Amino acid sequence: MPDLCRIPVNGIEVNVAVAGSGPDALLLHGFPHTWELWSHVMADLSDRYRVIAPDLRGFGASTPARTGYDAMTLAEDARALLQALGVRSAAVVGIDAGTPPAFLLAMRHPKLVRQLVVMEALVGHLPGAEDFLAGGPPWWFGFHSVPGFAETVLEGNETAYIDWFLNEGTLGSGLPTQARDAFVAAYTGREALRCAFSYYRALPESATQIEETVAARRLTMPTMAIGSHPVGTALERQLRPIADDLTGHLLEDCGHIIPLHRPDALLGLLRPFLAGHQSEQTLVPRRTGA
Repeated sequence: MPDLCRIPVNGIEVNVAVAGSGPDALLLHGFPHTWELWSHVMADLSDRYRVIAPDLRGFGASTPARTGYDAMTLAEDARALLQALGVRSAAVVGIDAGTPPAFLLAMRHPKLVRQLVVMEALVGHLPGAEDFLAGGPPWWFGFHSVPGFAETVLEGNETAYIDWFLNEGTLGSGLPTQARDAFVAAYTGREALRCAFSYYRALPESATQIEETVAARRLTMPTMAIGSHPVGTALERQLRPIADDLTGHLLEDCGHIIPLHRPDALLGLLRPFLAGHQSEQTLVPRRTGA
């Protein structure tokens, strides 16, 4: 089991799990997850890396802040956490809501991020995701975006709601009981729901931050974009024009919650990439163009 601690950063306290020793790797989860999304990944990587997995602002046991759910503030949370832990350089891995802050952290602090891995998310309104968005964004983006509404509707029905996302995110197979129960508990109660939905309410601000950053900077470190169902290759297509060294992979027969649905397939990509080598595992034909 990793060590759990609370660290003051950027005006809040972050609950963080830390395991192992060696080069640092920061793992940023999404919705509706906590640091426990990475439990299998941490157990595997911790014999070679110091793995750092926080509960993001407002999630899990971190401070239920009133504000600060835009991607730039979340990136600053991550930077301050690494600084507090004495980290000078880290591999940064983000999924879902953890991807935009991981992206901005890499763009704005390239000396701090030696490698970037992002998966199953979009970065703002950057070109490349038109096919994915052809029918409009997923339904819950609009539902979550109205201040005060979704939490009023869902309070008292959190278990069924979170279970829907967990089952959809594993193509119907569901999660191990421990992870499922931890996620349901973390998203139960009006305040927990408010924090979670604040990420969606900040999406327009986050998109503007991303566009302004991309206008002036590029991704210069080795970057890997991993897709599954439903995002697929949309994230890779967004990053291709702005990344100097991008590898793309698509995991077939894998749901959105990659680290718990197909952890071994994910580790088969992460291990060689973090070690500085391209993965030799071919899951789909490699794409070389935009």
